[in-house]
Amino acid sequence: MNEKKVIVIGAGLAGCEAAWQLAKAGLNAELWEMKPEKFTPAHKYKGFAELVCSNSLKASRLNSAAGLLKEEMRRLGSLTVPCAEETAVPAGGALAVDREKFSDLVTAKIVSNPHITVKCGEILEIPEGNVIIATGPLTSGALAENIEKLCGGYLSFHDAAAPIVTYESLDKEKIFFAARYGRGDDDYINCPFTKEEYTNFWQELKNAESAPLHDFDKPNGRDDFTVYEGCMPIEVLAKRGEETMRYGAMKPVGLSDPVTGKRPYAVVQLRKENSLGTLYNIVGFQTNLKFGEQKRVFSMIPGLANAEFVRYGVMHRNSFINSPKVLNGDFSLRSRPNLFFAGQITGVEGYMESAASGIMAGLNMARRLSGLETVVLPRETMIGALARYISDETVTDFQPMGANMGILPELDVRIKDKQERYRAIAERAVDSLQLIVDSYFDR
Repeated sequence: MNEKKVIVIGAGLAGCEAAWQLAKAGLNAELWEMKPEKFTPAHKYKGFAELVCSNSLKASRLNSAAGLLKEEMRRLGSLTVPCAEETAVPAGGALAVDREKFSDLVTAKIVSNPHITVKCGEILEIPEGNVIIATGPLTSGALAENIEKLCGGYLSFHDAAAPIVTYESLDKEKIFFAARYGRGDDDYINCPFTKEEYTNFWQELKNAESAPLHDFDKPNGRDDFTVYEGCMPIEVLAKRGEETMRYGAMKPVGLSDPVTGKRPYAVVQLRKENSLGTLYNIVGFQTNLKFGEQKRVFSMIPGLANAEFVRYGVMHRNSFINSPKVLNGDFSLRSRPNLFFAGQITGVEGYMESAASGIMAGLNMARRLSGLETVVLPRETMIGALARYISDETVTDFQPMGANMGILPELDVRIKDKQERYRAIAERAVDSLQLIVDSYFDR
């Protein structure tokens, strides 16, 4: 076996980033992807780095958790961030992409890299040697069972995707374009509700019929499930109380209805799904309702009475290992140092979070094979904070975590203004990261 060859399993965001980092270090990466030979229940597109739940990579501004994360990734030589920027669609202050163009671009860069060999097929057993497992939260079949045995069991939660509608089918007289608080151009379609419309919608939504779970989605054969709070189905939110959605996905703050000149009682936002602007997804409306129920209830949204749904929302089971018990902060397995994990299977939650963990797994595998110490980024950085979260041995009730300012250390000085405070935290993170990049990584 070639000591400098690394097997990377899974060509999602994390796997592609890991393979890219290995290639940049002059190592040979053998990237295995089971598509198009086999698809998970949630994946549909043939390309790598497929975005399933949403086309948004969240906020771009530095003084946000998502923006800080992407800036850190840029400085570490990310593959996916530049690809996302090149295939972006208008989304106000967020970075959203044309999914297919994004996937195609990442795929093209991977397959054209001379240090990366792409292999098609399903891996059933954990290979010997140098391995990075980035199979994602829907790891299938025998491989999932082998990972479970190696790591002492799985944890699981359920994730849901939002419906997508055509722009052509929307009632243009009942909607308006605007970005919340005027941030960015008028990138979002807004569907304003009166109080009566909202109440009627809430009544129908909370009583709508959900789709039964597939057998593969049932943890240990049970019909109950745990839903990740960061991607909560809209019908679950509705059942928590009449006002819950107005403080979540349907909050009207920062918007003014041009017809009334007033803030709507509630609002549903649609975000451009592709660069042509022919498709829009319903923001925050992840759902597990039956398809017929989605059509019936979501057609009550002002402007969507005759909406054409090109994709209904779906729910699927996400699995992740009990990382605090088995992983180091460098994403390597404690019991097998040359086996790394990356992506949502580690318990980092979110597209860019997954990709960032792939960067670190690839960088650290390269360092290990070069006889160098692996690196855990400072806790002042977003990536470093996430790495420490998933490897904290004191955690007993482990749940997935996405990028957020709450996991970063407080500043030494008190800054009352939140945005100024976040900017100071972000600048501290960037400065801290740059010292590591200059000291440890040849860029």
